Amino acid sequence: MKASSQDEFREFVAMRSTALLRLAVLLTGGDRHGAEDLLQIALMKAYGRWARIEQPEAYVRQVMYRQQVNRWRLRRHRAETTVPVLPESGGDADAGADSELRIALWAALGRLTKRQRAVVVLRYFEDLPEAEVAALLGCPVGTVRSTAHRSLAKLRVLVPELGPEGPAKQVQPLSYTPKGVRG
Repeated sequence: MKASSQDEFREFVAMRSTALLRLAVLLTGGDRHGAEDLLQIALMKAYGRWARIEQPEAYVRQVMYRQQVNRWRLRRHRAETTVPVLPESGGDADAGADSELRIALWAALGRLTKRQRAVVVLRYFEDLPEAEVAALLGCPVGTVRSTAHRSLAKLRVLVPELGPEGPAKQVQPLSYTPKGVRG
């Protein structure tokens, strides 16, 4: 590889590795080490073809999707790991409401099957159309639709704040009236 291409590759990795690692963590269900491995494999493949790649980020994302699908296919016989119950928070409910929702959503994503998690990540985090998700996962579009529907229903059960009412309707603000003041 030419020195200029190596510099371009290094610049790409420096600029985009954080976002790509975030995607890899979502694809692996929160397994940080697995995500780092997944990103490393994708970057190695991109490095080998760097001179021929027109859209590097799209190429790396595609490699990560396909590599993760291959991992799932190889590990079908393994049992799904469960996520332990999160401890209750002891802080201000209003200040940590968004954080608690993110933590609950993260834990709920970990309780989905690998295919369900992949469909949710690709459809709603990556905002890919159903046809593209189907092509990436090697399944019919109808399977993507039904899997997305079941996954969202399961997430709404696991995290009620995601229901049709949303977090605003679920959480009631606490009111405080000082002694001697009538409302």
